[in-house]
Amino acid sequence: MKRKSTRNKEETNWEEKVVQVKRVTKVVKGGKKLSFRAVLVIGNENGQIGVGVGKASDVIGAVKKGVTDAKKNIIDIPLTQYYSIPHPIHGTSGAARIILRPSATGSGVIAGGSTRIVLELAGIKNILAKQLGSKNTLNNARATLNALSNLRTFNETAEDRNINLERLYQ
Repeated sequence: MKRKSTRNKEETNWEEKVVQVKRVTKVVKGGKKLSFRAVLVIGNENGQIGVGVGKASDVIGAVKKGVTDAKKNIIDIPLTQYYSIPHPIHGTSGAARIILRPSATGSGVIAGGSTRIVLELAGIKNILAKQLGSKNTLNNARATLNALSNLRTFNETAEDRNINLERLYQ
């Protein structure tokens, strides 16, 4: 279940980070054609995050396309009062798998690579993450996004099960 953002995308202050810029080539009749692929993450550090990819013949064009793509794929995530996630969760994208677990207050973001950038721009301050399977930067970023989009609050869980919130804690 992908939760699309309902808030206005233009109102909030978006912070963008370029995760990776790769030079890619395509073999054509006249030789090799060079282009660039940029992987970007945008977030407002308040529970909204998006990952995008852009390809162009120059780096600046690829980054602009990546920002546009990331804004199309923004999701809302539930944060606890301690800027963590409500429960442990797994995420996948391609061969990349990721495990996210809430962590104690003050422990910080314990993650590496693109996963760390996604979590920091989402506004999460206390979390433990482990990348499994692939080392692919884009797939790990998308796996993190997949895990975050599947997070549910305790209220949502109680509502789905048609029980009181107090009964959920028993």
